[in-house]
Amino acid sequence: MQFKGLTLDQFQIDSIKAIDAGDSCVVSASTGTGKTLIAEYIISKHLPEGNVTIYTAPIKALSNQKYKDFCRDYGKEQVGLLTGDLDINHTAPILIMTTEIYRNMLLTNDELLDRVKYVIFDEVHYINDIQRGSVWEESIIFSPNHVRFLCLSATIPNYEQFAKWIQTIKKHTVQTVNYKHRPVPLNHIVFDRRLGLTTIEEIEKDKIKDEEYLSSLDIGPGGRRKKKFPHQNQKKFLHEVKHPHHIDVINEILEKVPALYFCFSRKKTEDFAKELASKKDLLSSQERLDVTNYVRQNINQNIASMDTTRNLRNTLAKGIGFHHSGMLPALKNIVEHLFGLGLIKVLYTTETFSVGINMPAKTVVFDDLNKYDGITFRMLNSKEYFQIAGRAGRRGIDKEGTVISLINRRLTNLEKLTSISTIDDDPIISQFKLSINTILNLIHNFDNKTQEILLRSNFDHFVRTTQNQKAVRVIASFKNKIKKLEKLEFIQNTKKMSNVEGGAYLDYDKDYVLTPKGLFARNIYSQEIPLTELFFMKNIHKISDLDLLIILATLVYEERINDYFMIKGCEKTYDRINKIIQGTILEIELNKISLKRMINYVTCWANGGKFLELMKYTNLQEGDIIRFFRRLIDVLSQLKHATEDEELKDRMTNISKLIDRDLVREI
Repeated sequence: MQFKGLTLDQFQIDSIKAIDAGDSCVVSASTGTGKTLIAEYIISKHLPEGNVTIYTAPIKALSNQKYKDFCRDYGKEQVGLLTGDLDINHTAPILIMTTEIYRNMLLTNDELLDRVKYVIFDEVHYINDIQRGSVWEESIIFSPNHVRFLCLSATIPNYEQFAKWIQTIKKHTVQTVNYKHRPVPLNHIVFDRRLGLTTIEEIEKDKIKDEEYLSSLDIGPGGRRKKKFPHQNQKKFLHEVKHPHHIDVINEILEKVPALYFCFSRKKTEDFAKELASKKDLLSSQERLDVTNYVRQNINQNIASMDTTRNLRNTLAKGIGFHHSGMLPALKNIVEHLFGLGLIKVLYTTETFSVGINMPAKTVVFDDLNKYDGITFRMLNSKEYFQIAGRAGRRGIDKEGTVISLINRRLTNLEKLTSISTIDDDPIISQFKLSINTILNLIHNFDNKTQEILLRSNFDHFVRTTQNQKAVRVIASFKNKIKKLEKLEFIQNTKKMSNVEGGAYLDYDKDYVLTPKGLFARNIYSQEIPLTELFFMKNIHKISDLDLLIILATLVYEERINDYFMIKGCEKTYDRINKIIQGTILEIELNKISLKRMINYVTCWANGGKFLELMKYTNLQEGDIIRFFRRLIDVLSQLKHATEDEELKDRMTNISKLIDRDLVREI
């Protein structure tokens, strides 16, 4: 079978047959096998029929790339892009959006849903994500019955169980396609300071010599000697068992570029790129000219003097780049374009570059196998490892992809590395949890019986009940939050009596409805309670626009460990805002340290300050600053939609204009 001039693999043909049958389909296939072609078949099939196809992605970089690709293939007028930052052509028949946007459309009963035929969940294994996974489950649970799904993922060990869950709750056929073969096989090796590029087996053999040597020197497990000894080889030994240096491995793979070098630190990506550029020039004179011309044409003068821009220009001129989420969108676009053209030979990047972006390299390097997951430092699991490793190997160009892990032979868990690099065997696990917004919309949109059905429709409940285990966690959470919402007067019981059905989880003798507070909060997607309480304060109209913006910014801001903000001179504003919120829930909910941090920072931008001036008040990176203000603008939009007070609607528009300008607007 041919599609778009390509001869399809059998797994693609099987997937297309499922689509032609009008079924949903879960496709579990290795990275780089061409899963996106199946999504494009859906678009090509339904576009002439006037149906809407929604393509959801877990990260904005992937959304942006798909938008560019689809605009090129189907025409700009046919494609829309909806994220927390952007709203482009939202009535188009092909809509690319974050999964959060789709979930929010479902809960507000967006009229567009009547025209949606298929929803494509790219990288659906993100359902495992602790913080965001619940959004994927809700998106499937709340989808209308006429909608079909294409779920795309790298290998999912429990793909049949996952498909069976969807089929059970949505009452339509869900076919599965499993394809383990990679057209470009991966060669997994390690880099050791003593042996260089080698295998885990060779390291294990060499470590036996280490133990014999340590024994003769009387050195303890940490590499420290227990007593003085005269051996001259001690320094050499201690040097050889340290973590390898990134330039050492780059020197070994110069014939295996382009290479993606993954770090779990933004700072490292920049520092490593600068260090390599000071020692290596990987471009020909013509390539350097091409890079220089492209960069000159695509860098806005407003950002030309920024440190990140200067550093990037210097490294790109040597065929070396860096890429992370703290960079300005314009700079990330430049890096992605040049890497796609083969004009970046070594790209130091964070994990975000591994998600779906179609830029395979010949080689992938792991600087470290440990990451901070928001809770603790831990070793990568097999799914995370293969998500990154799968970027190696270009179909039709490379015979194999090379994956290199830098190891410290005395600290790296080689047994676990062998395990995670052999097979991706981590199953999809439910992360379902009820937000305040979800509960309010459940009450508003569904009767008690339907609420219970939906609460029992999550993946965790399905897995537990099929294994004859009790599944009451979500119901218990629902009941607890109901009590809280009733106490805060977001909902009220109309005391409409009805018979309690045997075995029912919920209290059918209570019939809750949303109060004005609840109706407001159902349109807010995070910090629902404090934001609602703020807008229901009696003196809300007396709060100045700037003070209101600072309070909103404090609620939106998510603290990171090393964040710095200048707080000198903020005392008067701080005291004034504390008096405003005194005696309200906000007095408890508002983080006072975050409030101090936001005052100078937000005031500078709202009062017309320049972006470079704004950066004097914080150590946030340029991309983080823009992302913060875009999130704040999105919250202002939610508040405008939530309130029926015309004066407050106008104020939200005016406040948004204060910050939606210059670089914040130019994304």
